[in-house]
Amino acid sequence: MTTIAPYGTWQSPITPELAAAGGGGPGWLRHEQGAVWWGESRPADNGRTMIVRAAPGQPPADVLPPGWNARNRVHEYGGHPFTILRDGRVAFTSWADQRVWACEPGGEPVPLTPEPERHHGLRYAELITAGDDVWCVRETITGDLPTDVRRELVAIPADGSLAVRVLGASHHFMTGPRPSPDGRYAAWIGWDHPSMPWDETALCVAEVTADGLGPHRVLIGNPREAVIQVEWEADGSLLALTDPDGWWNLHRVRLDGTRQNLMPVAEEWGGPLWRLGARWFAALGDGRYAVLRANRLAVLGADGELTDVDGGYDWWGSTLGIDGGTLATVAGGPRREPAVVSVDLATLAVTELTPQPAHLPPAEYLPQPVEISVAVADGSLVPAYVYPPTNPDFEAPQGERPPYLVHVHGGPTGRNAPLLDLEVAFFTSRGIGVVAPNYGGSTGYGRAFRERLLGQWGVVDVEDCAAVALALAADGAADRERLAIRGGSAGGWTTAASLAVEGPSVYRCGVSMYPILDLTRWTTEGAETHDFESQYLQSIVGPLPEAHDRYVERSPTSHVERLTDPILLLQGLDDQICPPAQAERLVKALAGTGVPHAYLAFEGEQHGFRMASTIIAALGAELSFYGQVFGFETSEVPRLELRR
Repeated sequence: MTTIAPYGTWQSPITPELAAAGGGGPGWLRHEQGAVWWGESRPADNGRTMIVRAAPGQPPADVLPPGWNARNRVHEYGGHPFTILRDGRVAFTSWADQRVWACEPGGEPVPLTPEPERHHGLRYAELITAGDDVWCVRETITGDLPTDVRRELVAIPADGSLAVRVLGASHHFMTGPRPSPDGRYAAWIGWDHPSMPWDETALCVAEVTADGLGPHRVLIGNPREAVIQVEWEADGSLLALTDPDGWWNLHRVRLDGTRQNLMPVAEEWGGPLWRLGARWFAALGDGRYAVLRANRLAVLGADGELTDVDGGYDWWGSTLGIDGGTLATVAGGPRREPAVVSVDLATLAVTELTPQPAHLPPAEYLPQPVEISVAVADGSLVPAYVYPPTNPDFEAPQGERPPYLVHVHGGPTGRNAPLLDLEVAFFTSRGIGVVAPNYGGSTGYGRAFRERLLGQWGVVDVEDCAAVALALAADGAADRERLAIRGGSAGGWTTAASLAVEGPSVYRCGVSMYPILDLTRWTTEGAETHDFESQYLQSIVGPLPEAHDRYVERSPTSHVERLTDPILLLQGLDDQICPPAQAERLVKALAGTGVPHAYLAFEGEQHGFRMASTIIAALGAELSFYGQVFGFETSEVPRLELRR
């Protein structure tokens, strides 16, 4: 029997503590030497990443001793943090000191890289095994500014001699080098400011010499073409994901520069290269390739046919590992947490190597997303996933419409995907709907859709999200008077920018997490962001100094008088990407304005929240905030004190 109760007041088994237990799970993965190895994020253990190993017939086991955290800060977002050495040890980057260490499974780690010289930080990412060495990208911090960074391709001896060798460098930014099967060549991807890796990159190749790498040649390096992954084939040719026709497709590239699109198709087989080491395809041998088509895993056969892998998953991760006749990866769905799975490449049968977590609530409390498309003014269709209020124990009074949260993804060159998020279910199980738009600039829909955001950040994203929210209200799915907007990082920007529009906003309130709020400071000149994104705004806002007035006009901190709706700001104090100063300036400006607002800052958190204690506090504050604005009771969580 169901209980009749207003939306927002439904009782739910998905507590803040249970929601915080989700969101971790498997990530980076390798499938080598007969075992599957992966990095596993653990919110309950201060958000650290453990390396886990699963051998055939054995349960998964932790590889690192307690306390070790396999992460790195290259590009501040980090890259693939480990590789498997020929002797069976794992080499990995340690978060504590950013050095590379190695250990046998369960053994004590020993350093492979030296301590950095004073005043010079060293960071390593995208580790791969090359003979008796580890090859990777190294960042050297050369000064006090966030943009004082130099990058090189290096070789790290696995013998513990600490004698790191510089292989070479081609660009300011580079992926890790890939050795050819015969060891004669290395290939990598490079790019320079102001391009981002989805804008324009170069595919480089060089001979391997006794001293490192010889002069590099650029095999692909065209305006508005971005190579995002490169691998070698057994015959010495290269495979590259690139988009000369506006879609990331798989190409074969010869060393003479000739190339062939293996299957021209108007769909994305890749994504934005935010973190070094993502793998959207893998060569299987016999002319077959595993590829990721948006959220689906498929096999491209030698006959040119595409066969989707089933297994009951709606989402497949960009971390593919091949060993013999099996492929390992991470897969999940709207009602299944991401799990490590193995795919038999002969039958395409899928085996789950990690069980669903014990904390997962019954499926009937988890929302099943519905994908919609909303037409906007320029004729584009904006996709969005709608997560309706979902709780088998409750119904709303007849005629009441639910409040809805517009959940804005980060990036902004990112996307929302139909993957279980217990933070979303935390709200939907209480009778608060969530809609997750993929606004202009999102990936997965081709270059033309991404480039809708060029020069238009703070305009197109704001308008697209508003159009989706208003469409739900017009259809009667959402209460027009109880719309809110929330997001982190670039999503935090869109949240604040949506509340700072001229005239009444679409929303009653917003929750802005670790946001960008002042565009003038989030640049090389402003020195309030890191090197990787320090010139990102040149494309999505405009070149400086010509577009300076645009930076000022669009920044919420420049128009505090327009912020009349309640706002909650959540911030990690160790954030190097969107530093606390951005949020703190807005909070200071709001003091005494009469606008209800709150600011919660969390020690030890970087960009994005990883610790269970932080997630619990943030979710409780957010629910209390909505309850106060929308007028429903939230006594199950501590009351958030709003300033004015």
